[in-house]
Amino acid sequence: MIKKNQIRERLNKAIKESGMPQTESANNSGKIQPSISQYFSGRSMPSIETFANICAVLDLDANKILCLDQFNRDIKITENTVNGEIKK
Repeated sequence: MIKKNQIRERLNKAIKESGMPQTESANNSGKIQPSISQYFSGRSMPSIETFANICAVLDLDANKILCLDQFNRDIKITENTVNGEIKK
């Protein structure tokens, strides 16, 4: 199961690793700097629209941040397993 805290941690890490300054991130995503600061610190989560804009501006993989890579992998493992044994 995907938890909000996992998404927050991944978003925070991705924003920091992007190397883009907060002011530039704010200008490019249409948000004010204090809002972006909240996302950079992990204290707040953006709306879905802002999240999409941040991903676009910072060239982030939204699926990875939303833990969908992990979720899809878990689903495939579950689909390929019957009673703990891998189907062939």
